[in-house]
Amino acid sequence: MSAFVRRLGFGGTLCLALIVTFALLALFAPWLSPYPDQGMGTPNVIAKLKPPAATFWLGTDHLGRDVLSRVIFGARVSMSAGLLIVAFSLLIGLPVGLLAGYFGGWVDEALMRITDVFLAFPALLLAVLLAAALGPGLLNSIVAVAVTWWPWYARMARAEVLVLRGQPYVEAASVMGVSQGRILIRHILPSAARPLLVQAALDVGPALLTASSLSFLGLGVLPPTADWGKMVDEGRKFFPDRWWVSTAPGIAIFLLALAFSVLGDALRDREGGKRRDAP
Repeated sequence: MSAFVRRLGFGGTLCLALIVTFALLALFAPWLSPYPDQGMGTPNVIAKLKPPAATFWLGTDHLGRDVLSRVIFGARVSMSAGLLIVAFSLLIGLPVGLLAGYFGGWVDEALMRITDVFLAFPALLLAVLLAAALGPGLLNSIVAVAVTWWPWYARMARAEVLVLRGQPYVEAASVMGVSQGRILIRHILPSAARPLLVQAALDVGPALLTASSLSFLGLGVLPPTADWGKMVDEGRKFFPDRWWVSTAPGIAIFLLALAFSVLGDALRDREGGKRRDAP
């Protein structure tokens, strides 16, 4: 573990520590929040729009809820959204890329043409349209974004498989009569998945930003659940006079997205992989 941390470098280690801190805040939010009831949405109108002070470290919002508690509880939704978007995208894109790259021919042609259909649309625009069609909700927003992201992983997996299937150990396994399914799972998948996992770490930040954007547009979780994107949207109505309402969740989005991006870069440099631009 210590060797792994050293190889990440100072920046990567610092960002890993920041991600772990946010994860712990999200996990233990009911015990770490100063006002857990307000963090879960209970209003306190007699203290609405109070500036940061000793009682409320980050001030209160338009319903009198403690902004710090809302930010801590919002970490649950925002981190879950970013991680699940990338996970769902991998679960779809990796098998598609594996099958297309390994079997080639009409399988490759059919799967890649389907992939191209999704790539033909701007990812954010397609996600907004799908989220609007599905309706507000955390799961719907995650599905909407994942549907637009999986083609990138499919293409990346296909490119890796095209290289791997010509390797001597794969050809030797085929000559020995090893089944194609076993070759895919035991010999090709582990090597093909490593660069995709590094890319996935890079993509959690953009995925979090995309999910927050949907929440900002009213297509994410429903009130009173705390969500950073929705908090920024609620706070913009009072900006700049009540700047703290939207500034705190905005900084949280920035820090967590930056941390995942820097950590992903450190992992990429460690593995010697290549980065692709996020959709």
